[in-house]
Amino acid sequence: MADLHILREHGLGLMEARKIAFKWAEHAEEEFGMACTYEEGKAADEVSFTRSGVQGTLSVTKDRFELNAKLGFLVGAFKARIESEIVKNLDDLLTPKPSAKTQTARKK
Repeated sequence: MADLHILREHGLGLMEARKIAFKWAEHAEEEFGMACTYEEGKAADEVSFTRSGVQGTLSVTKDRFELNAKLGFLVGAFKARIESEIVKNLDDLLTPKPSAKTQTARKK
């Protein structure tokens, strides 16, 4: 069994972090067939996710995302690939997107 631990700090605040965590959960369900459960709390939220061979949580606070997962024996053989895909997806979600106004100003 292999363990994954991914930590990302941010300065978004809890409300914006919730939006990103919800998008992450939707992506995990659509792309990887995960069953996700989202629980909101006062200071932190938690996304629990599971599928055959994978079980874990994504904890969300006002200043960090922390993912912990256990990979079963067969899935554990692909740990590096799974970890890089999760990191890429989470980093993509955390990267600020330029607004339409900013893009228009750049064209001028």
